[in-house]
Amino acid sequence: MGDGHMDVKTKKDLAVDFINAIRTMDPAALNALIVKEAGEDLAQFFLNYSANLISKDPSRVLENTSSLMLMGYLIRTYEEKNGQAAKGLFQSYAYA
Repeated sequence: MGDGHMDVKTKKDLAVDFINAIRTMDPAALNALIVKEAGEDLAQFFLNYSANLISKDPSRVLENTSSLMLMGYLIRTYEEKNGQAAKGLFQSYAYA
């Protein structure tokens, strides 16, 4: 799976590395990272979305948590796909 040269670490390995880094991070540094990478709006959106999920069905908190993590991952891949399309377009003008 994948394109061959990126298979050094699996997506799961990268996720584990990232979660370990986050867990050992200073709370202030983590907060700064969230604000820098996601912005207040997205952080608030996820907070509200999570609260809504949990209040609807507290017994499914585990499934909901994994869904949120997967959703975050999918949002990132969606952003990358759309961002790359825009960058590709820009570069074609830049090098014309």
